[in-house]
Amino acid sequence: MSPAHYITDEVKQLIGCETDWVEACDEVERGAIRRFHQAVMDDDPIFWKDAEAAATRYGGIVAPPLFPLHAFRRPSGTPDPLSRVSGDPDFDGVTRDFGLGLPPVPIPLPRLLNGGNQVEVYQLARPGERIRAKSKYVDIYQKEGKSGLLVFILVETIYANQKGETLLKALQTHILR
Repeated sequence: MSPAHYITDEVKQLIGCETDWVEACDEVERGAIRRFHQAVMDDDPIFWKDAEAAATRYGGIVAPPLFPLHAFRRPSGTPDPLSRVSGDPDFDGVTRDFGLGLPPVPIPLPRLLNGGNQVEVYQLARPGERIRAKSKYVDIYQKEGKSGLLVFILVETIYANQKGETLLKALQTHILR
């Protein structure tokens, strides 16, 4: 019996598909920087001490390197994405939203795994900046694994400030099985 072929022409057409720029609903603010640097347990003074941060090459307070990855929150007045928990007792909170508005990948495999992340940091976000991002399907392919077929979905997301300066690029690998 030959293995299933999940990489159909419809799936192949998604490779290279890219979203428009999406802007975070809040500008980078010092309180958010504080909560983030405390959460990642990095007490570097460049994240919170004005005088010490001003004396660095940054010239002032900056956000930790991975801050842009977590800058996109649900805007006030929008539906809670977890509200479907009450209507679907099997919903575990995991969605197949790959990137910021990318179309769904029509592959009927039930399990979703995080296959890892690669991040390139170009510069750090600063208080007052507006973070924007866009996502793209870089590749979608299948491989035979020990437990059966695996489908790999590679999504690149570029984060920039309002001036168009790249803050970081993230490549996330999603695995369906």
